[in-house]
Amino acid sequence: MPYIPFTEEQKITANSVDLADFLRMRGEKLERAGREYKLIYSDSSGRHDSITMSGSTWFDHKNQVGGGAIKFMQYFYNMDFPTAVQELLGQRLTPLSHAPPKAVLNEEKPKNFKLPVANENMHRVFAYLIKQRFIAPDIISFFAKNHTLYEDREHHNAVFVGVDENGIPRQAHKRSTSTFGKSFRQTVEGSDTKYSFAHFGESEKLFVFEAPIDMLSYLTLNSENWQKHSYIAMNGVYENAVLTALKGHKNLSEIVICTDNDVGGINAADRLKDILLENNYENISRIFPKNKDFNEDLKQLNGVEFLPAVPHTRINHYHFLVDNMQEFECQPNRLLSEIKNAFRNGQAKYIAELAISGSAFFLRRAEYNGSFQGLCAKLKKEYRGYTDKANTAQKQRNMGDILREVERDFRQTARTREQSVQTAKFLYQLADAAIRVSVDESLAEQEQGEAQDEGEDIALAVC
Repeated sequence: MPYIPFTEEQKITANSVDLADFLRMRGEKLERAGREYKLIYSDSSGRHDSITMSGSTWFDHKNQVGGGAIKFMQYFYNMDFPTAVQELLGQRLTPLSHAPPKAVLNEEKPKNFKLPVANENMHRVFAYLIKQRFIAPDIISFFAKNHTLYEDREHHNAVFVGVDENGIPRQAHKRSTSTFGKSFRQTVEGSDTKYSFAHFGESEKLFVFEAPIDMLSYLTLNSENWQKHSYIAMNGVYENAVLTALKGHKNLSEIVICTDNDVGGINAADRLKDILLENNYENISRIFPKNKDFNEDLKQLNGVEFLPAVPHTRINHYHFLVDNMQEFECQPNRLLSEIKNAFRNGQAKYIAELAISGSAFFLRRAEYNGSFQGLCAKLKKEYRGYTDKANTAQKQRNMGDILREVERDFRQTARTREQSVQTAKFLYQLADAAIRVSVDESLAEQEQGEAQDEGEDIALAVC
């Protein structure tokens, strides 16, 4: 394609397109997932729902990659940069039938599911799970006798099986038992993600894990009467199996999320909680492993090297900034000009403080119980790290867009009670957007400081 001199404004506009709306108009299938949308598509390996999107940002949880709208077009449709920008600007429409592999494969017939051939014994799986993972032998035996855990003949992998309501295998996940080299994990082709490795008891509790070994580790650590409860492994961050389990077992009413104590696990827990709430499941709690996951807890108990928990730096920074915000006395006739001055001066945290102070003021004017502290608590409660994937420039543009909404709102003269509530909502949204920008700036400063300290340490070592 010949060189096309797009302006910076055109690039920004293209990269800010709402992906869910854009893809829906082009015939792609989307499903609501908490505060995001999932893109549903199929290829030769089966049905996929690992790509989520919110506004102009997206993330592929399976391949751990994401970005803005332009990068999505390049990633999913294999478009070059000019074609992607033209598509997003509406200057060019490529029919989906001509789109590259991932879209075309929507029409391919999924492969039939077939379990790997079982080995004549489970010696390697038992040895791996007991000696390397410290899983209790009786727990391994329980699942082996139920034919949901076995050893495959070809590569001696551990195979974790998910069965349907009739006990028929519908899904399988392979995990290598080798202690050398990079570990191998793979979902068997043709697997139905509505099912996964699980145990269902008679109590109302369902414990949800990221992976089968996490689940077996938790059972080893909490073995007393474990069979009366229900447990399921998502094999990543997929919620389909959890929702299917809840709908298929009417006794289940309490969900305990047991994902990893790291960034991915915390994001997965928040996302799953939002999806469960959206599906009218409200009795939800969270159990954190002491270390990165429950198997690392087992390793620590057995005196071997283990991985510690990994804090969610972005969420922690967001909460820290909110906790340290200062309340200002709101003067409605001056509030907008003060916010605009702070915006011009790049004072994101100050914008957030002014906006929340103003939001509380307008809620009180509308005779609602609005307080600065209450709104700060609401910000912390509603913030989700899994939706905060945009880059700093995109967040700054979003903050500017919301500020323009606030400006339009402030042009009202006679303000009703409902309009005061709407003003409070706009200011609340502006505060959230400003804090997200402030978090990015804070993290960038921290990284710069750490890099500088590292450079000084290297220089001292050389001396």
